Amino acid sequence: MRILIVDDSAVMRRIHKNTLLENGIDESSLIEAKDGEEALKIAIEEDITLFLVDWNMPRLNGLNFVKEIRGYSKYSSTPMIMITSEAAKYNVIEAIQAGVTNYVVKPIQGNILWEKIKKYL
Repeated sequence: MRILIVDDSAVMRRIHKNTLLENGIDESSLIEAKDGEEALKIAIEEDITLFLVDWNMPRLNGLNFVKEIRGYSKYSSTPMIMITSEAAKYNVIEAIQAGVTNYVVKPIQGNILWEKIKKYL
């Protein structure tokens, strides 16, 4: 299992990582990227089984990352959870149309995040 955490905020990446670690996910399964461009490079080199993606990031934002990564056959159905402060209904619809599997609005508590994640592991 390989989980890619994509967020430009080191604090948010740490929160997501700690949630996973607290629920028994091995640290060696976790990979971090600070933006969509870095995440894309990692995804091409690795076999990712779950993506946790922020929307607002520099260089390549989360929505465009989702659209791009869904174009790769190996990621056509890989679970992808958008974790973002973009809470408007039209944002949720746009993300789902782009290929997001689930959508979580920040700020989020670890136990709620885990409930969203665990069904994909």
